[in-house]
Amino acid sequence: MTDSADLLKIYAWNVNGLRACARKGYLDWLHGSDADVVGLQEVRALEEQLTKKVSQPEGWQTHFFPAEFKKGYSGVGLYSRKAFDEVSTTMGEERFDREGRTQIAKLGKLTIANVYFPNGSGTNRDLSRIPYKLDFYDRLREMLQPALERGEPVLVMGDFNTAHQDIDLANPTTNRETSGFRPEERASFQQWLDAGWTDTFRHFCAEPEHYTWWTYRGNCRARNVGWRIDYVLASPGAMEFLMAAEIHPDVMGSDHCPVSVTLHRDVLG
Repeated sequence: MTDSADLLKIYAWNVNGLRACARKGYLDWLHGSDADVVGLQEVRALEEQLTKKVSQPEGWQTHFFPAEFKKGYSGVGLYSRKAFDEVSTTMGEERFDREGRTQIAKLGKLTIANVYFPNGSGTNRDLSRIPYKLDFYDRLREMLQPALERGEPVLVMGDFNTAHQDIDLANPTTNRETSGFRPEERASFQQWLDAGWTDTFRHFCAEPEHYTWWTYRGNCRARNVGWRIDYVLASPGAMEFLMAAEIHPDVMGSDHCPVSVTLHRDVLG
């Protein structure tokens, strides 16, 4: 039996606005959780717009990366019980970096990419952002592929804004032309798996009706009419240490719920 001290628990959660989520109990969840690392997406606030209790909670090291060009948009954040060795926020292209979507953190030998992948819908729901989204997918995968091929443990986690297969949303037939389930988006997600990454939740669970996002309309969450668009992907080097992968639909505070993985702490080296 593995002692809990030997485990490393890592969560990803699109909080749909950290200030709003904080009003709905984010800190109670954080302090009561078994998390060692939490990666947030869609923070939608500058660090100075957050209270100190939220931006620098006792017992946690934090790092935030907001969008440069637009307040209240996008943004990612990391909370860790131990300080990261380094955090990089650049993808090498200004059009991606300005939207505050990526943190690549090192914790010992483990690399954690906390990512808010773009939505393909434009401001008029016109699918105009799909080319940008697919370019983002390709660029990040290319950046991380050398570490995967070297056998390093790497996790890519967050809101991918794509449901991979029919099993990953409640109504696949009526959403095939909707951004998030269009063929080109699903094919781009599949390229990650073809390159050697593992969808950690599906590694353990092949059952339907497990979702991570529900629209606020129509009481969809209570009826579990949702989409699974939040993932933790693991490199082969990380899979050696993977012990569990979970979805946490009972955690409220956002239209998404957290997802998590548990690894043996030896992954840190």
